Amino acid sequence: MTSASAAALPADPGANTFQVDLRGLVDLLSHHLYSSPRVYVRELLQNAVDAVTARHAVDPQAAIRIRLAASGGRVTIEDSGIGLTADEAHSLLATIGRSSKRGGEHGLENARREFLGQFGIGLLACFVVARRIRVTTRSARDPQAAPVEWLAADDGTYTVRELPHDARREPGTTVELEARPGAGEWMAPAKVEQLARDYGSLLPYDITFDDGTGGEPRPVTDRPAVWDRPFPTPAARRVALAGHCSGLFGFTPLDSIDLDLPLAGVRGVAYVLPEPTSPAHRSGHRVHLKGMLLTDRADNLLPDWAFFVRAVLDTDTLRPTASRENLYDDETLAAVREALGARIRAWLAELAASDPERLAAFLAVHHLGVKSLARHDPELLGLMLPWLPFETSDGSMSLQEFAAAHPEIHFTRSVEEFRQIAPIAAAHGLGVVNAGYTYDADLLALLPAVRPELKVAELDAGAVTERLDPVPTAAELALAPFLSTARTRLQAQGCDVVLRAFQPVSVPALYLDDRQARQERDRTAALDSADSLWTGILGALRGSAPRARLVLNHNNPLIRRIASLPDEGLTGTAVESLYGQALLMSQRPLRAADTALLNRAFLGLLEWATHPADALEDPQ
Repeated sequence: MTSASAAALPADPGANTFQVDLRGLVDLLSHHLYSSPRVYVRELLQNAVDAVTARHAVDPQAAIRIRLAASGGRVTIEDSGIGLTADEAHSLLATIGRSSKRGGEHGLENARREFLGQFGIGLLACFVVARRIRVTTRSARDPQAAPVEWLAADDGTYTVRELPHDARREPGTTVELEARPGAGEWMAPAKVEQLARDYGSLLPYDITFDDGTGGEPRPVTDRPAVWDRPFPTPAARRVALAGHCSGLFGFTPLDSIDLDLPLAGVRGVAYVLPEPTSPAHRSGHRVHLKGMLLTDRADNLLPDWAFFVRAVLDTDTLRPTASRENLYDDETLAAVREALGARIRAWLAELAASDPERLAAFLAVHHLGVKSLARHDPELLGLMLPWLPFETSDGSMSLQEFAAAHPEIHFTRSVEEFRQIAPIAAAHGLGVVNAGYTYDADLLALLPAVRPELKVAELDAGAVTERLDPVPTAAELALAPFLSTARTRLQAQGCDVVLRAFQPVSVPALYLDDRQARQERDRTAALDSADSLWTGILGALRGSAPRARLVLNHNNPLIRRIASLPDEGLTGTAVESLYGQALLMSQRPLRAADTALLNRAFLGLLEWATHPADALEDPQ
């Protein structure tokens, strides 16, 4: 659609066209820029608030009035703002990118600070729900100017005409929307009131709503914000904040954290979730810009580790995106995010120092969030050591409590490895921590920086074997043939066999390896499948790292019976079965060679059980 410059059009009753393709604009707004038609209420409120702000700058004594109404498929908003002349109605209501708030003695930057709107889309956004928009306005800047009617349709045309001087006696503006087909639900009185409260509860002027039933208009705004209200006691404030959170987010918080950054123009509160949540979950926070709701899904407001809170705040410094439905991620937001994270961290420190019971209740639910933060903050880790829970061979306890009994701390990198070794470690006084959970390995690596007297090392097969009781020399010599057979059978698996006496007696064999053993095993597997060039390279890299170990429990009756079997072939099959069972108990991935061994041992035992007289030969 083409047209001449709207600013140059005369104020006559003839039809004029917008400087944009209005139908294309509506499609852009409704399908690409705005997430929902609901934003039209925000645009109405925003224009009214900005108009009143501009009027107040010209006439500080002027009465302030903003009244929203809805009935019969129509929505009306009336304000006592700055108003428009006929020429302004042409240039400002029909042209994208212009605004009555810009220019003049204030300048662009002043306008950005004083007003909500910044992108000039303004009233045209209401066409996402309206087929016709009627604006009646009278300028406060020019008392001699006649009232003006601006009437626009969704076909892209509009008219501007001057009205008799008594048609609107006071300066200000009235905007009336007529619903387009299919958009009636967005103009239902209950819906409009709900949207107005959602968007405008913290706006700086009193706004009322009339549903057309004849009753008294109801207030839309609810100021000051609950976090800025005076309360007789701290307990009364906590109760009020908990009620606010319940009404806003639908849960009763464990606690609330004030987010007060005066220098950054930020004021609000963070509510601590009462249920655990995934660290990967990014909470949607509620952000108001100069009192107007910007978004209830801001996911870039707080650091990623603060996933255990939902925040609501008001700001006059952060920038909105073009749709005004999220925050623009720039240096200012990064600085505010860091400062808000510091405030949450300070709250944790205050709890640790003054209210350990509340801290314990918090950590029982959200220890993962604190662990995530402590990974990058040794000071906080030291502060939280008496409180953060870890799974250990002595049970669930804090690292400080565990370190008091075990100055040398071993850890496993997988939950499966820990669960296999924990009962044996506990029986033999070996201190092992399960570092298979999120963040625990990082915190254990950081622990010596906080407590230099502690020694922290990954659990290896040698450390476990050294703690297990040795078998008397005479007994081990008597079992030498059995041990030789066992070692021969498991040679191909890259596994040594040792004999120890350990608790619990019910465990016949224990499979142990460590990172070095796994690396050596992977290198050997690669060597077997490599070509001649890589064979030479990998062979040169052969290390002296210890191999995996199958530790046989001399206290276990089954081990002693297998050791006394007269047939070497049956003994070898039994050893392979013990190896397979211990490997399965460790829940490590099985290699092709391990799977073949398990199948061979299982079939060999079945063969012996069904034909014992014929099974005295080596199944190999």
